[in-house]
Parts: sequence; C-alpha cells; structure tokens
Amino acid sequence: MSEIWPIFVIILQLIFLEGILSIDNAAVIGALVAPLPSDQHVPWPKAIQKFGEWLHPLLGNQRMAALRVGLLGAYLGRGLMLLMTSFLIHNSWVKLIGAVYLIHLAFDNLQDKSGGGGEDDDEIKPIKVQSFWATVLTVETMDLIFSIDNVVAAVSLSDKIWVVMVGVAIGILTMRYAAGVFSYAVEREPILQQAAYILVLNIGVEMVLDQVWHIEISDMLRFGISIATILLSLAYAHSPFLQKFRFALIWMAKGFGIVNEFVDWALAPFRGILSLVAGLFKGKSEPTPA
Repeated sequence: MSEIWPIFVIILQLIFLEGILSIDNAAVIGALVAPLPSDQHVPWPKAIQKFGEWLHPLLGNQRMAALRVGLLGAYLGRGLMLLMTSFLIHNSWVKLIGAVYLIHLAFDNLQDKSGGGGEDDDEIKPIKVQSFWATVLTVETMDLIFSIDNVVAAVSLSDKIWVVMVGVAIGILTMRYAAGVFSYAVEREPILQQAAYILVLNIGVEMVLDQVWHIEISDMLRFGISIATILLSLAYAHSPFLQKFRFALIWMAKGFGIVNEFVDWALAPFRGILSLVAGLFKGKSEPTPA
C-alpha cells in the first residue's frame, strides 16, 4: 500500500498537468471540428465505403467521428513522443519548427480575407471551412505539436513509463470530452473560433520565446493566459464598448495577411520543385501507349 500511494499521487499530478497544458488543445480542436455537420455520415472513399458504414455506429457522424479518430491519433502520437523523449529534449529545433507551423496556421486563419476595399473591410472572415479528412489531418498535426511539451513535462514527474502513460492517457480522454463541449459552445458563441486560433498563436510565440531567447513561461502562467484569452474574447463579443476597438482587430488581421503573403512567396520555389518532382514521378508511373 505504501508503494501504491505515491504512484497514485503521480498519476493525479499527470492528469492535472495534462489538463493545464491541453486547455489550448481542447479549445482549438473544438473550434476545428465545430464547422463539421453533426447530422451527416463520414464521407469515406469508395474503396472502403462498406468498412466505413460498419464503423459508423462506433464513430458517429462527422463532428463526433473527427473527435474520436483524433482521440486514437492522440494516443498513438503521445506513444510516439514518449519513445522520442530523449531526442526531443536534445533537439530544440523540432519545437521551433512546430512553433513556426502554429504561428503560420494562426495567421492563416486570423488574417483579413475581405480582399480589400468596400464595405467588406469592416468584416473579418477568419475561419476556413475544411473537409472532414482535412480537418482530421489538421487535428492530428496540431496534437503532435502540442504534445511535445506535455510529454517532456510528464516524463520529468516519473521514470516509470507505465505510470506516465496511464496519467497521460486519462488526461487525453478528459481533454477530448472538453473539446466536444467546446465544439458545441462555438455554436452558441462563434467568437470562440477566433479565440482558439489566438490560443494557437499564443502557444507558437511561447515556444519561440523558449527556444530562441530561453524565456520560460510556467505552466500555470500559460494556463492563465489561455483562460484570459477565452474570457476576453467572450467579453468583446458581448461588450459594445470593446467593439469600438474593432478597427485595431481589422488592422492586425490585415497585418497577418501581409505576413502570410510573404511566407507564401518565400515558399513558392520549394512548392514548385515539389510539384515538378511529383509530376515526373506521375509521368513515369503512367503506362506507355501502344
């Protein structure tokens, strides 16, 4: 009994840690799956249509299926990260790449898409509506990036891998339920979609500060920033006074768009090379006409 109690305490700490570090993850995943219909089946490819129909009772319709598929991916991702813990600790560039991806994703979804000029300048249309499988892919990618800090922090609490896995597994399950609640909250408060991508931006900037300038932000401070971001977004949505500062948000959204255009311009040669290589392989794979 004396040996079980310390392990139980560690597992409780891991669940609490996972909850604090994953509040952003839950909010973002909830916002990502919110646009998916909750009354339509998953659009399976024709080759596995029958298999998809067999899985439907287990997965449910699109919104719930995205969360459940994401749950499986989260467990696989955490397991992969646990195996790579030593590599992640000694190679900070991995976190830096993840941070750049998060910042780019936030800018891409928070930028002004009005096209400039006219009455549309007063409106910001930040959220892209993605297909089911594109949403699932985004959820899995973001979960992997978010899990880097979670896993490194979890391993620091215990050297028993099974204890870490139990605590992390329960924490993931809790956060996935929280994401489901958040997705329904987005229907009532659409501003939470923008808030979710602000959280993504926060995490990306925090990772850059840590890796480049070695400015460490405590877990509790990160949690406080996340809660404050959500509360301020809700306050803005319901406060006529705060909405008078909308011009500042539009100005920032246009700035995000400018940065994204520069990034797209810088990456254009690489995309061109990848398209060229893909075209060459496609040409070789096509049968020669008789």
